[in-house]
Amino acid sequence: MRLIFMGTPDFAVDTLKALIAAGHEIACVYSQPPRAKGRGLTLQPTPIHTFAEAQGIEVRTPLSLKLEDKQKRFAAVKADAAVVVAYGLLLPQAILDAPTYGCFNVHASLLPRWRGAAPIQRAIMAGDAVSGVTIMQMELGLDTGPMVKVGRIPITEETTAASLHDELAVIGAKLMVEVLENPSVHGIIQPTDGVTYAKKIEKTEAKIDFSKSTIEVRNHIHGLSPFPGAWCMMNDARVKILEAKIGDGLISHPCTDGLIQFIKLQREGKGVMDAATFLRGFPNPVIS
Repeated sequence: MRLIFMGTPDFAVDTLKALIAAGHEIACVYSQPPRAKGRGLTLQPTPIHTFAEAQGIEVRTPLSLKLEDKQKRFAAVKADAAVVVAYGLLLPQAILDAPTYGCFNVHASLLPRWRGAAPIQRAIMAGDAVSGVTIMQMELGLDTGPMVKVGRIPITEETTAASLHDELAVIGAKLMVEVLENPSVHGIIQPTDGVTYAKKIEKTEAKIDFSKSTIEVRNHIHGLSPFPGAWCMMNDARVKILEAKIGDGLISHPCTDGLIQFIKLQREGKGVMDAATFLRGFPNPVIS
């Protein structure tokens, strides 16, 4: 099929790779514009932008798709379908209608639960027992389109946002390739019961609240690992906790119902360390 691919972060790269490997023609790629990053504030292209250019695929980076000239340029590609993975812009109706079979989206949750910006993190933070990927036919609403294919994966005591991100990226890529084998299939309308919204993660919610239960604290830590990273104070230093376990350990702190132990930690300006390594450079931490 002749496809337009629309995506931005690392999560989208697996799907683009899979579509190329499956023999689809990627007519062009849409991604967010390069952003200024780092101390030098140099413009850096998105992961999808970088990968697509390396494959010799045309990359387009409009700030918006609301203007008629942008919509005409999109339609002029004459794509069979558009594949959208964490693109970052809402698509106007003219864009949704342009491809022959419409636009298909990879969404990292079991819809209608966790529509919105941060489904991976919110599922872990909420203590969900299962997560997954939904391939949906896109419409104007936020993640409201008919569901074409679903893949599920358990969330365990060890699952972090990083590990779930990587697993769901692979599942989503596989499912999208399967969906495009029969793009005329009609999806199932999402139920109205069970709708939740995964609001964007704010850095202000990263501080660990030890007045909660051990399970809630662990889920909070794992849901924000590695970014932005849940943190607490140790003496006068802010320390990120990237992995935790319920029970006593080398570095532990009480919650309302018991102890939580810190498995992987990171001081500001330092690399990620296990508890034993951390203590060698930071003995007798007082946690608050």
